[in-house]
Amino acid sequence: MLSEQAAATVRATLPAVGAHLDEITERFYAGLFTARPELLRDLFNRGNQAAGTQRQALAGSIAAFATHLLEHPDTRPDAMLARIAHKHASLGVTPEQYALVHEHLFAAIAGVLGEAVTPEVAAAWDEVYWLMANALVAIEKRLYEESGEPGWRNWEVVERLAETADVVTFRLRPADGGPVADFRAGQYVSVRTDLPDGARQIRQYSLSGAPGSTLRQISVKRVRHGGDAPDGEVSNHLHARVREGDVLELSAPYGDLVLEDAADTPLLLASAGIGVTPMVAMLARLAETGHHAPVTVVHGDRSPADHALRADHEAYAEKLPDAAVHFWYERDATRGTRTGLVDLDTVDVPAGTRAYLCGPLPFMRAVRAGLIEKGVAAADIHYEVFGPDLWLSRA
Repeated sequence: MLSEQAAATVRATLPAVGAHLDEITERFYAGLFTARPELLRDLFNRGNQAAGTQRQALAGSIAAFATHLLEHPDTRPDAMLARIAHKHASLGVTPEQYALVHEHLFAAIAGVLGEAVTPEVAAAWDEVYWLMANALVAIEKRLYEESGEPGWRNWEVVERLAETADVVTFRLRPADGGPVADFRAGQYVSVRTDLPDGARQIRQYSLSGAPGSTLRQISVKRVRHGGDAPDGEVSNHLHARVREGDVLELSAPYGDLVLEDAADTPLLLASAGIGVTPMVAMLARLAETGHHAPVTVVHGDRSPADHALRADHEAYAEKLPDAAVHFWYERDATRGTRTGLVDLDTVDVPAGTRAYLCGPLPFMRAVRAGLIEKGVAAADIHYEVFGPDLWLSRA
């Protein structure tokens, strides 16, 4: 995919570029937002920018893509590209924005590396960028075409349910009264919200209801960091201000953590905290379709009172003919549940299991390691990260 000359140059310069990626991405975002402040106000997650996690995710994806081109020159890292493309599509990213990113990213590279960025080096990394950008544009174009609800649409809140002290479920119907396109269990929607300071911030929330409904259902956890880290401005706004009768802007459903049609395949659905939301939708779908192969349900939380959607979690699992449910709580564990963190050592994982994970990154890394130890193929372990995908980050 890379030209021979570019591949040789990228291989020689990747260590230097990689060592400075954090500085490059920091300078990139600073330059981009100076030139186009509306992007920070209305497109990029301001909380992730303040925490630096978006910079880490960008640096990790660039390094991973370049490394893949060198190590596997005849293939693309399609799983990584698809995950990014789904997120971009949910935000409404356009092909024209890739040229803007190119301009400021390469200005940042030149600013950090200085004279080391010779015309040959610039041309080589230009190839890397446009291979990645054009692949994303093509995937995003297909996603937009396949979407049943392209663009933003107004949805009215018809019900608000308090799941826990920090999780609220919103059920919404189209404000225009039109039809509702179906979604695949595990997908999410973007919610665009007008904040008091005039910003229009966007966040993604998994669809936590059963597919096939005429309503959209999202379950929002109020993000409260404490200390110097800012609380989640959109989640707190939704909790404090959005009530029945209010209208929210939603994107079409996107996301690549979706159930594949495989009635004979054993499944494992592992979640922690608010990562339960896509798993409940998956269980609802499996119950509806009568999935008859074994399903192992794993969940970890602080306490039973913090376990959002627990009743649905248990009820859908009970409808399956061959399901095993394992819940762990750090405190106040009830009868039939366990105390502590999720530990797969005592969990039977059938041969040929396909696994779906959602929750904090340390949790998913630990579960993935446990599954591989039990013989689950790495290719059969799929995950969803809420927020910037730091799985490939060096952090």
